[in-house]
Amino acid sequence: MSETVKAVKDLTVGELKNIIQKAIKETFEDELEDYIALRNKEYLQSIRDAREDYKAGNIKKFEELFPDV
Repeated sequence: MSETVKAVKDLTVGELKNIIQKAIKETFEDELEDYIALRNKEYLQSIRDAREDYKAGNIKKFEELFPDV
């Protein structure tokens, strides 16, 4: 599907409305996903553990984990 790039002044009201609705929907979905994740105690603990590991220097470089990439 090819999308044509238009200036805002060239959009119809319906096209602009669809763009705004899509942006709001995507933002809402992202926020909802974050909210659900942050209510998960195991997820929050894994973040704390990862931060502690990082501060302690317990990290590996990407190249060490994926040498063939």
